[in-house]
Amino acid sequence: MRIPAHSVCTAVRDDIVAGVYERGSRLTEEVLARRYGVSRVPVREALRTLEAEGFVVTRRHAGACVAEPTEQEAADVLEMRTLLEPLGAARAAQRRTEAHLKVLRGLVRLGQERARKGNSEDLRSLGGWFHETLAQACGSPALTSTLTQLRHKIAWMYAVEPPVSPVESWAEHGAIVDAVARGDGERARAVTALHAERAAGAHRLRFPGAGERVRTSQHAVNMSGLRH
Repeated sequence: MRIPAHSVCTAVRDDIVAGVYERGSRLTEEVLARRYGVSRVPVREALRTLEAEGFVVTRRHAGACVAEPTEQEAADVLEMRTLLEPLGAARAAQRRTEAHLKVLRGLVRLGQERARKGNSEDLRSLGGWFHETLAQACGSPALTSTLTQLRHKIAWMYAVEPPVSPVESWAEHGAIVDAVARGDGERARAVTALHAERAAGAHRLRFPGAGERVRTSQHAVNMSGLRH
């Protein structure tokens, strides 16, 4: 069975975001192929994709390396998300399906319940699923793909502090869904812009030191669940 390059790409990207590979470290095809249990062909394709996304750079005499974004580049990525998420919400108000609404409402109910009970353990994951679903609901593959890449990059570049008031944060999520459900694009844009601006203030740049090599990969790319 040939392992799809996109599966290898996802595994390498997730490990870069998690800090398994330090910024500036080399990514050799042979080592990666052995690590993920694949041939070098999907690894080579994955590295090309990750270079296009900005996670990898090719250096003379060194080959593929993990990128080292500057503070300005990181700030630009965060600003792009605050500008594009409101656009996505406005589009979702016009193009969402009932299936999207069902998932969004379910996530809001669950998030608000967990927030009221003070159970913040799952709130970050729930928030990620909420924004991923909202992006999918915009009906634009290009915008959805861009927002997904931005979320990956922000998770790599920034540590995010929990919201001071999780209940208020999930109330904002609920207001976004209400606007989307009513088909009110301008309201959806405005509420999402306010939410994104507040969330941006909780982001702190990561600057990992040399002694902070972390974790081993939890990805096993060549698993039986992958389809032919």
